[in-house]
Parts: sequence; C-alpha cells; structure tokens
Amino acid sequence: MRSTDGQREQTAVAPWRATAMADGPAAVPAGAFEPNVAASPGAAHHPWWQTDVPVEIYRGAYGFWNVISNADGPIPGNDNRQTDGQTDGRADGRADDALRPVAFSWDPMGFALASVTVHSGRTRVLCSVCVEEEVPRWRRGGGQGWLSAEYRLLPASTPERQRRELLTLSGRTQEIQRLIGRSLRASLDLEALGERTLLVDCDVLQADAGTRTAAISGAWVALAAALERLGERGLWSATPLRRQVAAVSVGLVDGRALLDLDYSEDSRASVDLNVVGDEAENLLEIQGTAEGAPFSRGQLTQMLDLAAGGLRQLRQAQITALAAEAAARQARQTV
Repeated sequence: MRSTDGQREQTAVAPWRATAMADGPAAVPAGAFEPNVAASPGAAHHPWWQTDVPVEIYRGAYGFWNVISNADGPIPGNDNRQTDGQTDGRADGRADDALRPVAFSWDPMGFALASVTVHSGRTRVLCSVCVEEEVPRWRRGGGQGWLSAEYRLLPASTPERQRRELLTLSGRTQEIQRLIGRSLRASLDLEALGERTLLVDCDVLQADAGTRTAAISGAWVALAAALERLGERGLWSATPLRRQVAAVSVGLVDGRALLDLDYSEDSRASVDLNVVGDEAENLLEIQGTAEGAPFSRGQLTQMLDLAAGGLRQLRQAQITALAAEAAARQARQTV
C-alpha cells in the first residue's frame, strides 16, 4: 500500500473486485453493487457506490458480460416510455431528466489490455486500452506516466458514410480526443503509473449524438479494468486510479432542459452542454455553446442539476459493470 501526506491510503484491489473476491460471483446481484469497505480501504477514498439503480446482468453472445442500466428506462425490447416527469416532445418518451438505456459489453477485442463497447441508446462506442512501457520523449526521466486518447467515427457509423481521417484530423476529432484524454488523465495518479503510457482508443460504431460523452464513460470502465489487470501482473502495489469519471450531455430544446440528447434533440438544441464529473460530484470539464440565443445563469444551473443526476446513474452503471466483470473472471478461474 502507498500513503502520502494528505492522501488517503490506497489498495491494489479495486473496490468492485474486493467485493467479488469476498463474496463470490453469486453475490453480485441483479440489483446494486455495494463495495466491501472492510476488504477495500481504498473504497473510503472512492465513494463509488449508489444502491438505488436497478440493473440486469446477463450473458451475451460469445460469453461476454453485459450490464444494462435500468435506472431511467426498461432494457431494450421493453416499453421505453417513462411515467415520471415531463415527457411531451421526446421521441422515445423519456422524462426530461432520464438517461437513455446504458449497456456495457466486455472485451470484444481479445488483444487489448481491456475493452468495452458502451451502448447509450442507439449510440455505440468501442473503447480499448493498451499499454506501452515508455513515455513520450518530452516526459522521459520525470518519473511519471502518460495517457493518450484517440477518437474516430467509423465510416458506417452515420447515415451518410464518414470518410476515414487519415493524414489530417478534423478540428472536431482533435477537440474530442483531447477532451477524452484530459478527462481520463484526471482520474489517474501519473506518478503511481510509472514511466509507461496508456493508449485509449474510442471508435464510434454508431452515432446518435452523445458520442464524446459515451466515449469518456466507456473508456473509464475499460481503463479501470486495464489498471486492475496490470496490477495483477505485479506492476504496482497501489492502483494509480484515483477518481471515477463519467460524462453526459444536456441541452435546451424548445426552451426545455433535457438530459442525454439523442440526435433528433441535439440537432434542434439552442444550447448544447457536455459535462464531465467525478465521484465526489466535482466538475472536471464543461463544454457549452449557445447555438442560438444566449442562455441565462438560471438555465445553466438547471442544466447542471440535470447533468448531476445523470452522472450519478452513469457512475452506478460503471461500477455494476466492473463488479459483473470481476465476478465473471473469478467464476472462470474457479472452473
């Protein structure tokens, strides 16, 4: 374990892994995940738990584990209309403060250190993490690691085929991958990482708005699993992961503040806001633009309040996904 002045004691065992090891795979419920604080001192530093977000865990094709958040809507295939809050005007019947259904599919890429496909409604992003045992030249000798992120829209991810970005990246692509990198680096202790580089790739399989926020939320899940797996190889005694990070979109559409916009809403929004936050509800980044008329301080507060509720639910879905993955891995090891 590693402890520094002003920093809580950390553990090499992630809180979701500690619970799976302590209670066994059958203890991960089709409900909520609650960490075993006694088994995981680091959990006190990372209050990454809520117990009010129901989920369903099931085995998908090829043995991958999937977790679908049912916090704000039934799982795909069921009636997706909401009964709480205002629903007039949303094509899928969600309440104004409702997320799209969220799902995580584990390890579709067998050669990555860890990979996840995150589903947010019809938006799907493939997030993978690899590691290199070196850092960029400008960072050598400093005793700290680095994380770099790349983002791409795949050609058939949109109704009209996207041309591959090869020699030149669009301004949008550069902006988004820098946002992803900043958000994920904020979750790390780069000194504890050591002089190695984590390479995060986010490839959009299908875009129905919210691709950058889905990429951040999914990439953090893949990153957490990757760091745990590296720890199991003995690379460190204390996890470099210091924060949980998730992101969500919010906007003003026809004067109404809406959470987690799909394309039909995003294309009409007079204000588009992307919010990145951590488990302590601190804000890591806000990207906001008035596409039409300016918006007021009160409207900004309303949108941030919506975002805060959505981020809580996303963090729970992330933790439940990690708990399910840990339980599945333990089950495979005991067979």
